[in-house]
Parts: sequence; C-alpha cells; structure tokens
Amino acid sequence: MTQSLNLLPLNPEIIIIGFALLLLVVDMATRIRDVRSEGSLMAGVALVGVLLAAGATAACLGHGDKSVADVLVVDDVSRYLNLAILLAAGLGILLAWRYVPEFTTQSSSFYALLLLAVAGMMFLGKSTELITMFVSLEVMSVSLYVLTGFNRHQLSSAEGALKYFLLGAFSSGFFLYGMALLYADTGSTQLAQIATDNTGGVLVLAGLALLLIGFFFKLAGVPFHGWAPDAYQGAPTPVTAFMSVATKAAVFIALFRVLAVMPASLSSVWAPTIAVVALLTMTLGNFAALRQSSLKRMLAYSSIAHAGYILTGVVAGTGAVGAVLYYLFAYAFMNIGAFAVMAMLERPTPERNQDADIVSARGLFNRRPLLAVAMALFMLSLAGVPPMVGFFGKLYVFSAVVKAGWVWLAVLAMLNSVVSAYYYLRVVVTMFMAEPDEQSFVRASLPAGATMAIAIAAAGVMLMGLLASPVFIELGKAVMALR
Repeated sequence: MTQSLNLLPLNPEIIIIGFALLLLVVDMATRIRDVRSEGSLMAGVALVGVLLAAGATAACLGHGDKSVADVLVVDDVSRYLNLAILLAAGLGILLAWRYVPEFTTQSSSFYALLLLAVAGMMFLGKSTELITMFVSLEVMSVSLYVLTGFNRHQLSSAEGALKYFLLGAFSSGFFLYGMALLYADTGSTQLAQIATDNTGGVLVLAGLALLLIGFFFKLAGVPFHGWAPDAYQGAPTPVTAFMSVATKAAVFIALFRVLAVMPASLSSVWAPTIAVVALLTMTLGNFAALRQSSLKRMLAYSSIAHAGYILTGVVAGTGAVGAVLYYLFAYAFMNIGAFAVMAMLERPTPERNQDADIVSARGLFNRRPLLAVAMALFMLSLAGVPPMVGFFGKLYVFSAVVKAGWVWLAVLAMLNSVVSAYYYLRVVVTMFMAEPDEQSFVRASLPAGATMAIAIAAAGVMLMGLLASPVFIELGKAVMALR
C-alpha cells in the first residue's frame, strides 16, 4: 500500500518557491521599460510572498510536530526559524526596493534568487535526513553565491563571490565526506536512525568532525572565516544584510539537530571543540573589527564575532535552543537595521564600491538626526547595552552556557563583548560628536523602503528588549520539540 505524501505542513516553503517562479513569469509577461518601476513591481511581488509565508507559518504555531516523508520535520523550532528567516528576507527586500535598480536591470532574477535562498534555509532547518540537509544547504549556497556577485559593475563584488564559491565548494566536499562516514557506520542517512545505530566509534567521530567543518564555514567560524569579510564587503548591501542573519539562523538550527543525535559519549569531544572555535571566532572578529575604517567591513567582522557568541549556546546543548532563537530574532533587527543605515551613507553610483567609511557618518546627527538615533540604537544593541534587545540576547545565551557548566566560556564571551563596545561606540561618537567634512555623505532623499526597514528594525530592537521575558518564555516552549 502506497503511503500518501502530505505536503500541507510545507505550505510556507511552497509559497516561497511559487513566488520565486512567479517573479520570472511576471518578468516575461510584462515589458516595463523604466528600471525603477520594474524593480518596484518585483520587490512588491517578493514581499507579498514573504508576508504570505510568514502568515502561514504563524498560523501553525503550537500545532504539534508534523513529519514529511521521514526527511523533514515541521515543529515549533522550525516554525520560529521560518519567522526569523522571513523577517530577514522582508527587511532585506525593503532595503533592496530602490537599491537594486541602481546597479542592475535584472530585478526579477535578484528577488527570485533571494526567495530560493530563503526556501533552502527553511528546508535546512527542517531536515532530519543528511541528503535532504545537503541539498537544502546547496540551494541556499548557490543562490547566495550568485547574489554576492550580482553587481557586475564592481570588481569587488565578483571577487567576493568567487572566494565565497571556491571555499564553499571545499566546505561542501567536507560535508559530503562526513555524510559518507556516518552512512558507513550506521547504514542510514536518517538522523533518527543514526541516533539508534551509531557506535560512537572512529567513523562517527570523523564524520561528525567533517560535518562540523561544513557548518563552521557557513557560519564564518574561525579558521573557516576567510571568505566572509570580502564577500560581505563586495556583495550588494541588501544581500549582505540578509545573508549575515538568515544563513546563521538556518545553519545553527541544523547544527543543533545533528548534535542532538550524537551519542552522549562524544559530547566530551565535540563540545570542547566547538567551545574553542567559538572563543577564537568571537575574539578574532572583535579584534579585527577594531582596525576597520570601512563600516561594511567592520560589520562583517562584527558578524563573525556574533557567530562566536551564538556558538557558545551550541556548546550548552539543546537546552539553549530557546536562547539561540531569541538571539537570532534580536540579531535580525539590530544587524539589518545597521546595514540599512550604512546603505544610506553609500554614494549611489554603479562604479563606486557599495560601502561607506566611518568618516561618512561624521556629524550625521546634525544632518539626519532620526537616522543617527536609529544607528545609535543598533550600535548600542549590538554592543549589548540594556535595555536594548542585544543585551537580553547575550544574557539568555550566556546564562544557558553557565547553567551547562561552561563558566569560563561565558566569562570570556562577556569580556569579548566589552571589547566590541569600542568599535560600536566609535560610530556613535562620530555621528554625534564630530563635525561634518567633505568626506561626509548621506543621501539627499531616503528611499521609502529603506526608511521603513530602519523604522521596523528600530522598533524591534526596543520592543523585543522591553518584552524580553515573555518573548523568551514563548520561544523556550519550542525547545521540547527539537529532535
């Protein structure tokens, strides 16, 4: 008897893929000569798809676990992950609304690739089978490779995409070899079957090590971070903002699912390894950011540091999933908001690098006070200053680390957070205390989409901070659903 396949739990993913295809159909069916009008139409279609997928996800919260063909699981962890990814995608689309037509006429392809990356991320967080996990990872990665190099007017964009692609291909090889070793030991690629049949021997240990290398690359964990600064700096700013948040969210949940099926005897090996990588990642990210004059590159190294903070939650085990989910939502608001303000300080020409130096923010409060206040909120939240959401994100993650017995790691993470305050506060001081000069710049008119993204992000930073406790309790309920 053939078992029927129920795809209803995957409605959000189906909506996203459907709208990615719809964008291409709309592009062929309409012949709009004005680049800005075409870009607005495509951005609007993509945003509708994201909102519908978010609504479909939110409507299913608390409705229990649903397994799809024994390769995907739809639980509250994956549903909250969907919302975090869709939040990042929505803010990224608002930022790209007027930004993308400045350097390309292929708006439909841009938004279709972004939605396909979203679909890959959403499937990745639901995967309970290694081949499905790998395919999802590659759908996400290939889309991001192309998006990174989408601005063909800039050499830095092509350079960043090439580095991302070449190193990404190596990391995919490591991931595949890891899968092969786990299959050799257990005879299965199902995570549930691996949990039952693995011996905890050398093949499992080697397979897990290779899988971790693949995950660390996607997270830009040290020493697999070399691609990130160049890719983040070269990519169009909306792409950088989106992938700096959404990629981390999907990969962290997938990493939790893999580690959850490993035998307890191996935790004494993988936990210290991840702890060391977390420490190296946050330390290198913070100290490298201290030396940057480019805002975009500074935020790239900041993103590496935050990956290190979240990795400490992975060390604490599945009990930290709620804290990590909270941190991911917090990071979406504050990091995309910071990139959105930075985009307003870029000089909008196709040939000029899509970047802004810190001197571009000189005297920003005198020219655009609300923009400066919003950027100050994002910088202070990234630094972990209360009562912004960044403070509570770090508090919950570090508390989970301490409860798991990793006190030294939590202390070093807090010291790293103190170091990071220097380069975040340097931006705030430059905006409020310095006088504008000939190198200072801000767009004459702020695009409505970017303004809305900044306003939503600023509201999220404050509201999630003020309502931290109930939000965290609600996210914590999803922990029991993790398999």
